[in-house]
Amino acid sequence: MTSQYVALLSTIVFLPAAGALVLAFIPRTWTDAIRYITLGVTAATLLLSIFTFMGPGARVESAGEAAAHMQDVFNLAWIPSFNIDYFMGVDGISFPLVILTGFVSLVAAGASWSITKYVKAYSILFLLLVTGMLGVFLSLDFFLFYVFWEVMLLPMYFLIGVWGGPRREYAAIKFFLYTLVGSVLMLIAILLLYFQSDVRALAGVSDVYGGRTVASVSADGELVLGEPGDAPVKWSRLHLHSRVEGQLGVTRDERLGLTVIRTGGAALDEPLTLRVVADADATSAAFDGVEGRVNVMLAAGATVADLAAAVASLGTGGPAITIVCRDPAVVVGEGMTRALAAVRRDAPIHTFNLLALTALGQHTSVFSRELQWWAFLLLFIGFAIKVPSVPVHTWLPDAHVEAPTPISMILAGVLLKMGGYGIIRICYPICPFGGYDLTWFICSIGVVSMVYGAFAALAQTDFKRLVAYSSVSHMGYVVLGLGVWSARASHGSFNPDYWNQGVQGAMFQMIAHGISSAGMFFMVGVIYDRVHHRNLNEFGGIFGKMPVYTALSIGIFFAGLGLPGLCGFIGEVFVVLSVWQFSHALAIVSAAVVVLTAAYILWTLQRVYLGAEYRGPHEEALTPSNQRENLIAGVLFVFAIVFGVFPYRIPVIDAPSILAYMESTATRQVQDLADWTRRNADVLDDTAMSE
Repeated sequence: MTSQYVALLSTIVFLPAAGALVLAFIPRTWTDAIRYITLGVTAATLLLSIFTFMGPGARVESAGEAAAHMQDVFNLAWIPSFNIDYFMGVDGISFPLVILTGFVSLVAAGASWSITKYVKAYSILFLLLVTGMLGVFLSLDFFLFYVFWEVMLLPMYFLIGVWGGPRREYAAIKFFLYTLVGSVLMLIAILLLYFQSDVRALAGVSDVYGGRTVASVSADGELVLGEPGDAPVKWSRLHLHSRVEGQLGVTRDERLGLTVIRTGGAALDEPLTLRVVADADATSAAFDGVEGRVNVMLAAGATVADLAAAVASLGTGGPAITIVCRDPAVVVGEGMTRALAAVRRDAPIHTFNLLALTALGQHTSVFSRELQWWAFLLLFIGFAIKVPSVPVHTWLPDAHVEAPTPISMILAGVLLKMGGYGIIRICYPICPFGGYDLTWFICSIGVVSMVYGAFAALAQTDFKRLVAYSSVSHMGYVVLGLGVWSARASHGSFNPDYWNQGVQGAMFQMIAHGISSAGMFFMVGVIYDRVHHRNLNEFGGIFGKMPVYTALSIGIFFAGLGLPGLCGFIGEVFVVLSVWQFSHALAIVSAAVVVLTAAYILWTLQRVYLGAEYRGPHEEALTPSNQRENLIAGVLFVFAIVFGVFPYRIPVIDAPSILAYMESTATRQVQDLADWTRRNADVLDDTAMSE
């Protein structure tokens, strides 16, 4: 099945890049063909994602134990000398964002008909950008994650700098510099974690033996068969490459349910072979130091337990080997040969594996509290720039104002979500000490962003800049929901329910904002393409000239407002309710932001669409929206309604909705961190390092 996952996930990620390669060989004068190919590639990417994860026989579960962990995982060697792997998978956190990326990319490709300059170059960069975004959400190797994160930088820089507005060079350079600073801080944190990591530390806190019967030698020389105790880390869920298991001295034979673990002996840096030959007169074992081989001779019908006993009989005459088996009564076949890889236990085994780094951060002392604190802070700043959060948000309004409409849709609909994804996927699971100590700092950043973004939107006269500041405000809910560490000793129960509600609200808010913000920027772009200005004071009376466009605009803007029954309501309510347990003051302020949001949304609708007459230039260009524009806006509005009314399950087609896919994974992650809080209660004081 691994090869199937490699093909499916790799195709989803690299299909847009393959489309860009095809476009490179098409004459640039074939603009219509280029547009349709770009649209077709994005549609194929979305359909493949839906078929892979949601179609008949889909492998992504929406409920149960499997849904709480990584699914469709594969791990292939990429740069073995540094334990860097081509490692991908999907779970309830990444899956909705992959679908969102495909959907927003498709509608943005449909909106790209307004691009008339250098259409071929634009389409190639657009598709490369899509590949980078998908790669970020599916990567489980930190190095691979960083590569895809950087892949997005140059396409977005050129898409703004070449196809943007009058101040496009300034906006593109500002975007580039802010993102580059965040990337450098991320890289420092990545290297800190990598060089401090040591997979060997996981052997003592995991079921590296697979929960199977362990055969070893006791102090008095007797063979002991017994089950290892329950371990907090499930080794199989780390999905470590077999090369790393080899470095740990672990080899497996799945047919026999046999695991061989080399634990000591001479020449540990030398490879060793375990060779089993059946039909001997008696069961015995001998070490051949010349050949570097342990020869085991088994009597006919000998079992795995007999093999374990023979190896154990080597005593001090050979290397120390532990035999682990699912069933000691299984008969060993003839001619079984297993190679035991070289082991260098005097050197740490570093890893970029995000799942292994999570286990190290929560279940070992490899990462000190101080290191976690700094790594969390560096990573958070890098991700907060992308969210964006105050005070590292100033690149966003300029980038949005100058970017062409389709790129604004991608920027608001997907790129901002990568910051929230990084916080929930990397910051909290790997650096729980940092997350705990900086709780008030993170929550305060979220609330300040919400309030500041709302007031800044109220002060704008530029239609597009107003929508940009609304994104700053709405993404503040995401940061606040993720930061509410309600499972604290000061509450007496370590109850993570409120935090779980906040995390699920934040995740839902990312999806909802991806739909509503992409729609709002598209509606701004539709009217800008006609009158070539965005001055709110010169609009008015649009309803009479463009009634269908106005109706769709009002619906989409109401989704952004958070009107009950539309997608923007669910996430905001969950976050506000969750923060009440953490801080009444922050909950009251965050709830009050809803009033500010209603103020700038309703005032905008009044100034643009209502009134007696239009007061700006090019009034003759205010023609009704065409079928393409109505289709894009209509699809966005329909999904805003569907996810607002059916956030958990869609009864018409009897299919799980967003929250159903998110719930199991979010609940497990929050519960893991709540358990970590309980285990470390004696070292966690009520006053965080940030206070």
